[in-house]
Amino acid sequence: MVKTLVSMLCVVMLLFLGTMFEMNFINRQFGEFSVVVDELYEKIDTQTATENDVYAVQENWLNKKKYLHAFIPHNEIKEMDLWLSESATLVRDKKWEDALSKLEVLKELTEQIPQTFKLTFANIF
Repeated sequence: MVKTLVSMLCVVMLLFLGTMFEMNFINRQFGEFSVVVDELYEKIDTQTATENDVYAVQENWLNKKKYLHAFIPHNEIKEMDLWLSESATLVRDKKWEDALSKLEVLKELTEQIPQTFKLTFANIF
């Protein structure tokens, strides 16, 4: 009986620690990426961005995406990829307003995706 209770407690502790690690990791990755997206947003807003600036953000995302595949759904990763790709084309064509709207969606995604992994009542049930 005691072994069973200790085993169950260990499993609960492992699940809790795993959840905390996942939440911390995802928040850190998206926090770092959010800073890069904000910088690109400012450059697009002042119309000084180049296609290479967007590619640098895309490269940053690709590096983070390698590890995030293990934690977040692939549809959300694909969505980030698509918004970044569209932004690169719009910046290349100097369609600043359209590029800003894509970046606004990207900024919103960098805030919303980590929220779905927080340990909250709504996310559990």
